[in-house]
Amino acid sequence: MSRPPTVYAKIVMYIFLILMTLFALYPLWFAILASGRGGDRLYTFNLAGMFVPTEWTWDNYQFLLFETPFLTWIKNSLFVATMTAIASLFLGTSGGFAFSRFRFRGREAGLILFLAIQAFPGILALVPIAQILSALGLYRSHLGLIMAYMSGQLVFATWMLKGYFDTIPMDLEEAGMIDGCGPIQSFVYIALPLARPMLAVTALFGFMAGWGEFFLANILIPAPDSEKTVMVGMYQMAAEVNVPWGQFAAGAVLVILPIVLVFLWVQRYLQAGLALGGVKG
Repeated sequence: MSRPPTVYAKIVMYIFLILMTLFALYPLWFAILASGRGGDRLYTFNLAGMFVPTEWTWDNYQFLLFETPFLTWIKNSLFVATMTAIASLFLGTSGGFAFSRFRFRGREAGLILFLAIQAFPGILALVPIAQILSALGLYRSHLGLIMAYMSGQLVFATWMLKGYFDTIPMDLEEAGMIDGCGPIQSFVYIALPLARPMLAVTALFGFMAGWGEFFLANILIPAPDSEKTVMVGMYQMAAEVNVPWGQFAAGAVLVILPIVLVFLWVQRYLQAGLALGGVKG
């Protein structure tokens, strides 16, 4: 039997974990400090000012929210990210359940094809994606950008949900069918509630895929400020000759907030799904 760690070993371990946590969180804290400095200064030569807010102003936030189209960029990104999460979750759920429960010709080849698509470099698919969207009349539109995001996220969602559905005993669905449930009813009322934890994770990754992506959004929507996503708008702010570091840091802080809120909301349902989705043998 292994011996439990001593008190000194626990102290060293906790100190190490605290230091690593501070190391991981400092970039965010640095952005918060920079967003409150005036004069577009990214950092200060005052040693105390690098760790604590020795000075603070809301001018960067006020300028960003009221003097730039930042709120329009946020609205566009929220729409694109939300629709990407919903579409990938809807199609990934049905596809993952079909690959998990049904045996049909081409099933194994389809799964291998999904893996090959996932391994294919996304940047090489940019030109054909742009050509397809142009042929469909969806180039320079948010709907086309959503379809581009969904095409990449669908593979991940299908594989993740397929693996989770494999862990759910088919006996539960068969018992529901004996009680009168059809295939669709057993899927909706039995399989989906038990898969709630993975649904929450898939929705979170789908939202993040549409929220924080820059490359496709910059290429597929070469449009005015009213159509840009927040990442493209922030990049153009940073690409100026005189970078407004204070405004850029304020925008970085504001961009994080929707992700944090979505994570907190999904975490609640994730915990509930883990409690309700447990199957005892």
